Amino acid sequence: MNITRENLGDLDLLIKIDIVESDYAEKVAKQLKEYQKKAQIPGFRKGMAPMGMIQRLYRSAIVADEVQSQLSESLFKYLDDEKLDIIGGPLSNDEKTGTVDFEKGKDFTFYFDAALMPVANLAWDKIEAALYQIKVNPKDIDKQIEEICQRYGNFETPETVNEKCYVYGRVEELDKEGNVKEGGVSTFTSFDLSSVKNQEEIVPLFVGKKAEDVVVFNASKAFTASDIEKNFRIDSAAAKKFKSDVRMTISGCSLVTPHEVNDELFAKVFPNEKVKDVAAFRKLLSKEIEKSYNEQGEIFFTNEVRRQLIDNFDSPLPEAFLKRWIAKHGDKDITPEKIEEEWTEKYIPSLKWEIVESALTKIKPLEPTENEIVDYVKDILRNNDTKKDDEDDKAYDERLEQSARTIAKDRQNVQQIVDRIYARHSCDLFKEQLKPEPVKVTIKEFSEKIK
Repeated sequence: MNITRENLGDLDLLIKIDIVESDYAEKVAKQLKEYQKKAQIPGFRKGMAPMGMIQRLYRSAIVADEVQSQLSESLFKYLDDEKLDIIGGPLSNDEKTGTVDFEKGKDFTFYFDAALMPVANLAWDKIEAALYQIKVNPKDIDKQIEEICQRYGNFETPETVNEKCYVYGRVEELDKEGNVKEGGVSTFTSFDLSSVKNQEEIVPLFVGKKAEDVVVFNASKAFTASDIEKNFRIDSAAAKKFKSDVRMTISGCSLVTPHEVNDELFAKVFPNEKVKDVAAFRKLLSKEIEKSYNEQGEIFFTNEVRRQLIDNFDSPLPEAFLKRWIAKHGDKDITPEKIEEEWTEKYIPSLKWEIVESALTKIKPLEPTENEIVDYVKDILRNNDTKKDDEDDKAYDERLEQSARTIAKDRQNVQQIVDRIYARHSCDLFKEQLKPEPVKVTIKEFSEKIK
């Protein structure tokens, strides 16, 4: 067997593999003998058919299988031995290979196209991405406590609406004459009366109403543009222009009496912590808020760095080869015409990231290990589980470990976890390379910056 390659340019390769009869003859002869032993051919006892007949019946198929097996094995061994970092994978060049005759042929020549992975010069000096960290203030904690009290509060469905109710029903847009507008908004919605803008004008229209009652009000007086977009299920531009009156047919309402801030609430929110008083409760909440928003800050930072690494990638791509490779290995509905149509907006960014990602993994592995996945699952279980009465620390940890490993076996179950750990590894790598100085911001400032 002989393997050679020809460089067709900076990245494109043509690989030639010559397989001669001596490469496969011994294995083919051995298989033919096995076939002879097992063959049941009319006119001959089992295993007694002449070898010439066995060869005529089976040799070409056995040669084809053995040659294809050696071809695949030798090709990838060659790429590995030569340390050729290729993108995608080799593609058979059927035009140069031509028709292979396994029945009459003895020596065979095959050609493959391949392309080297483009060099990704990671332009760290061109990256400008902020790493935001949250400054939690007392008002943020007050708001969180208010939301928690609502979440753990007592749920009721009163017959009539009061000013603290959550109302739901169908809204219909009206025209200037007060009739239902043809082609206008018509959807089921729900909202909290305490969240409407003009409390004095809008809320009294609802108070005392019950199911099947109708309320007419002006949407722009009741809601912000973003609330109109969400409540009426229309796009942002239409929501900003929406000034119409609407008619709401009430389906019902609900009321949540907030939970008191007491020991019972502390235990519900932090079951694995011994919270003694409000001050300790607020301190734990502050840490939770910081952790949640700082994770979002890291995601924002990571995504920005990724985007800029792609934007600054300027190495040439083996486009003709890649288009062929995508057409062969992509979904069955992908055509060369569709690839051309989507090449710049869809495929180029994706391919650039694949190349950048390959360069990053040479600096530091990004894929999570099995133990990292298991540890992550264990933390989730620990936050949602408590020790049994007859369980010591060791037994508790062993139970969590066993459950976590069972869950982690199914990658579909833990794909989000895999993605999160991968993102965390990426963030750590980017921090090491860029050494960003954290920027302290309030929650409001952070929300504005990432909007």
